[in-house]
Amino acid sequence: MNPAARHRPALSPGSVLPDDADNATLVARVHEPEWGGPCVAAVRGEYVIDLTALAPTVCDLLEREGPDTIAAIVHDAPGGRSWRLSELLESTAAGRRDVPHLLAPVDLQVIKAAGVTFARSLLERVIEERTGGDPALAARVRERVVNAVGGALAHLRPGSPEAAKAKELLVSEGLWSPYLEVGIGPDPEVFTKAPVLSAVGTGADIGVLAASVWNNPEPEVVLAVDSRGRLRGATLGNDVNLRDIEGRSALLLSQAKDNNASCAIGPFLRLLDDGFGLDDVRGLDIELRVDGRDGHVLHGSSSMREISRDVLDLVASVHGPHHQYPDGFVLFTGTLFAPTEDRHAPGAGFTHEHGDIVRISSPRLGALVNTVASSEQAAPWEFGLRALMHNLAERGVL
Repeated sequence: MNPAARHRPALSPGSVLPDDADNATLVARVHEPEWGGPCVAAVRGEYVIDLTALAPTVCDLLEREGPDTIAAIVHDAPGGRSWRLSELLESTAAGRRDVPHLLAPVDLQVIKAAGVTFARSLLERVIEERTGGDPALAARVRERVVNAVGGALAHLRPGSPEAAKAKELLVSEGLWSPYLEVGIGPDPEVFTKAPVLSAVGTGADIGVLAASVWNNPEPEVVLAVDSRGRLRGATLGNDVNLRDIEGRSALLLSQAKDNNASCAIGPFLRLLDDGFGLDDVRGLDIELRVDGRDGHVLHGSSSMREISRDVLDLVASVHGPHHQYPDGFVLFTGTLFAPTEDRHAPGAGFTHEHGDIVRISSPRLGALVNTVASSEQAAPWEFGLRALMHNLAERGVL
């Protein structure tokens, strides 16, 4: 039996919806077993309404001209089948796949991620590198690095003359790192987090490689961008970090980041509208809570106000004359949070245990809740692009 299966979260509309859900433009994806595939849907009060006949994919919905048009579809367009949100959440949390349940609210978009966009997490990446991924060395190395550079990095604007001077100082002190290069240099770190359609949604298991002994959640705001590079909405994500593997070498980033069930997105995609705009995204606050079966509780918080690069600058680093995304993309914006408190032994820091319940929440975006399992034991990813196209064609919605 999957160890996580014995410790699943309870999900209800009140626990996952944004505080102002009645005024929000929320998009969901629902797997309908009767049709053998996913439905694009709108969250309207107690119900989730199928919009697949109007937009067979979330990607198609976001390509509609103008946020007013998209919002009108989500709020008012006649839909098909409806499901009670409470029932969807109950079946999703129970791991039921034989009844309708929620999926990650994105589909054809490429899943990208920006790293090292907050000073605090920047320092932790340097510490991972300096320890070679060994958590036992973290406390001693952290003290040295923070004493040397901590205060100097907090207010630097990446790519600025002041950042260039800080780089010179760090090089002279023997403390320069690839993480500092992307953290305060002119170009951000952006990588492909996961394959298209592989993200899991709220209520699902989230995967950590069984071989990893030092890892943590990475709560982040995820931007939804259309094929023309326009920001259309935002949601929450967990960009799981295997600190021991990436710490051994930055070239192991793909092994540390892209594994079965290692990318969670949700619970819903909140679209930009008159009540939720770009400045609201820039001001989002995120809370993290991890509840372990061993009784361990971890709290954390972060704010997009502390990000070192503006969200539109991050979008421009992904999309432009240098690179196009005909199906759009979603972009993890990085995390401020890097847990350092000890869980098992003094100086060892935090690491996940199977069965941990991870709750990432924001008042304007709701809550993404997942249970930690090994990637090897989480439900395998089996529904890819070929399956989606065949399914939509068979249903006559393409």
